[in-house]
Amino acid sequence: MKQRELGRTGILVSEICLGTMTFGQQNTEAEGYAQLDLARDRGINFIDTAELYSIPPRAETYGATETIVGSWLKARGGRENLILASKVVGRSSFPWFRPGGEEARLTPRQIRYALENSLRRLGTDYIDLYQLHWPDRQVNLFGSNGTTFRDLPKTDEVPIEETLGVLGDLVTEGKIRHVGLSNETAWGVSKFLAESKTGLPRIASIQNAYNLLNRTFEIGLAEIALRENVGLLAYSPLAQGYLTGKYLNGARPAGARTTLFDRGQRYEKPGVENAIKAYHVLAREEDLDPTKLAVAFVTSRPFVTSNIIGATSIEQLETVLGSCDLAITPELEAKINDIHQIYSNPAP
Repeated sequence: MKQRELGRTGILVSEICLGTMTFGQQNTEAEGYAQLDLARDRGINFIDTAELYSIPPRAETYGATETIVGSWLKARGGRENLILASKVVGRSSFPWFRPGGEEARLTPRQIRYALENSLRRLGTDYIDLYQLHWPDRQVNLFGSNGTTFRDLPKTDEVPIEETLGVLGDLVTEGKIRHVGLSNETAWGVSKFLAESKTGLPRIASIQNAYNLLNRTFEIGLAEIALRENVGLLAYSPLAQGYLTGKYLNGARPAGARTTLFDRGQRYEKPGVENAIKAYHVLAREEDLDPTKLAVAFVTSRPFVTSNIIGATSIEQLETVLGSCDLAITPELEAKINDIHQIYSNPAP
């Protein structure tokens, strides 16, 4: 397992990061333990979680994933050898995130509240990378129909310098080591970088969706990532499993996420299925596993620091880990780009 530097922190993280959002809902505690054990055995030192998890978000399972990761850390030990990332939710009206059903915001008080609870659930004194799960301001998120920015919203926003200020205090206090963003825009990243020049902490990473069906990160954010050393922690490299082909032609396998929760609309837009079929034809022509092809492509991008993979079974995890042995040659990349030219970002 190769390692890459996390931003300018000097911390080396594995090029594959284990995502854990299924723990506590699709996966039991024992299944979560098995995935974490296998990941560490294969050289993964980077684990990503969030206060929001498990997914889909429900009051009954809020914080369940961090609790499972924390119990595994207590049982297995070796916390000092792992890079642990978690997230605080952005603006949200879900009533279970904050006491009394208060609207979740990225204010200093609420960030402190969220962090203390994450530390308690994880059973650790510090989090290596604490990320803002999504902005406090209104932006297009999670595959919403609006794909471009059209107008400033008529809502209040917690100033970025205020949010970054409390994160700086938490770094000073030793409760977090570094700061990252998630589901952020090019403007947002630039603004956070500008504010860091006033003595506030510099963001180390950005965690956004990136896969063969959604390469929009390349349009504006990739240059920022490369020039500013704010690498992408790519999530959903398999497009919620759609790139495996298991949902083609309307199939709904038992136990699959879309079958259970009907939350795959982001990957059910016009043109998506044709794009998936085209990548599967390419995989057959090259005698490759389409799952490994999709994951390896993401890992191979120069602006990617780590590729966040998730699974609901050990067999799935083994397949995804096998992608590390697949090289994206210039010839193979050219064929991928030919398909992308025809089916450009059908699922942003």
